[in-house]
Amino acid sequence: MANFFGLRRSDSHGDAGVAIPRPRRFVELFFTLIAVAICPASMWMVDPEAVAKGDTTWLLAAGVLGIGALLIHIVLYVRARFADPFILPIVVALNGIGLAMIYRIDLTTAANAGAAQIIWTGVAMVASAVTLFFLKDHRGLRRITYTSLAIALVLLVLPLVPGLGVEINGARIWISVLGRTFQPGEIAKIALAVFFAGYLSTHRDLILLAGKKVGPVRLPRFRDLAPMFVAWLISIGVLVLQKDLGSAILFFGLFLSMLYLATGRIVWVLLGLVFVAVGGVLAYNFISHVHYRIYAWVHAFDPEIYNQPFGGSGQVVQGLFGLASGGLFGRGWGNGRPDLVAFSNSDMIITALGEELGLLGLGAILMLFLLLVTRGMRAALGTPDAFGKLLAAGLSLVMVIQLLVVIGGVTRLIPLTGLTTPFMSAGGSSLLANWVIVALLLSISHSARAPHVVETYDDVPESISRQGEADGATSVISRISETSHQGSTKVGDARE
Repeated sequence: MANFFGLRRSDSHGDAGVAIPRPRRFVELFFTLIAVAICPASMWMVDPEAVAKGDTTWLLAAGVLGIGALLIHIVLYVRARFADPFILPIVVALNGIGLAMIYRIDLTTAANAGAAQIIWTGVAMVASAVTLFFLKDHRGLRRITYTSLAIALVLLVLPLVPGLGVEINGARIWISVLGRTFQPGEIAKIALAVFFAGYLSTHRDLILLAGKKVGPVRLPRFRDLAPMFVAWLISIGVLVLQKDLGSAILFFGLFLSMLYLATGRIVWVLLGLVFVAVGGVLAYNFISHVHYRIYAWVHAFDPEIYNQPFGGSGQVVQGLFGLASGGLFGRGWGNGRPDLVAFSNSDMIITALGEELGLLGLGAILMLFLLLVTRGMRAALGTPDAFGKLLAAGLSLVMVIQLLVVIGGVTRLIPLTGLTTPFMSAGGSSLLANWVIVALLLSISHSARAPHVVETYDDVPESISRQGEADGATSVISRISETSHQGSTKVGDARE
């Protein structure tokens, strides 16, 4: 029984390859059960009378979350027993809070997204478990670097195919399959992250060392700019053809952040910002969809803009009023008015949570996201291969960028886009993609935390040692890893 929960007996046969006994899986299961209980408890608190009359939605949600979490837990024990024990409980908690809020919004609006979201939760958790089971080593994804780029391009083009693509609310980013809509761009962001990680980990030296040096800055060669141009063209193509500002920001932001992590060169980021500025000016002047979004952002409180049926500012202004009425402590679970905000169960779910839970409750949710991202970055720091470092960091930054765009849009810091809040907003494609990202992070964290047999040799040439250090890390992340390692060594020396 102890082995099932991840407990390991001490081994006295030496230190090489022996892990410190930690109840990883027991801790994970304990916190996951607590996270699962949040969802049905919140649903019951919203409308106890409906539960007393026989509403079993809360029971269905608890069953799907519980069975799905147990399935992933078992797969982790079989395939990745050293994976981070806190990622799964955090994601289950976020998913459960999202299900409860969507159920609460369904009670006061004509929407009926709760049942579909519960089904998509089950599908997404099964997909996460399947990914974990068949992905024995994340480094195998490096072999499909360019295939991933091709898959991403195909997925982004699908909504433009006549008869397959569907335009909703001015954006053509969905496809219709058997009467159901799906957003391929959510899967495309994973494929792009795999491509960027594979390309940058392979061509890092060329990007850093090749090119002419002008003063203290080494300019990259044109041939090394090709992936950047591809990413820029993809983002602009999504913006122009699909009229989706949020995905364009997400894709290009992902590439810029991974490029900086791989090279540590600020010149690449500045060059990318120049591309963003040029593309933004062109989009504002020649793409009506972007022009209306920015104009509504700047003049949000003008009555004429507020009352526009399409492209107006009524949605974001009502969301701001909801956040303001929530205050510090919120109006109470089930006491808000999310029905006054359009798409409160998807694009604007942050405002619904802020109104009923207040700044403190919304801050706690954001802290869960912060913990999730830090666990992903910790996996990136711990894994020995450059590809795994970049992939884990890139997938973690995808969630950061997505949250930044969503929260910035609903609080009117930036123009409102159509991105969803990870794990919480109504939308099956977003939920599926983010649970697959969780599976990849768990796989990489297993590689980072698993015990490795380390053999030491005397008189190792310094060149070989330095070459091993250079091959095993990326620029920015490696410097952080070295600093942490040196700090722990000094502490160990002091104890001795």
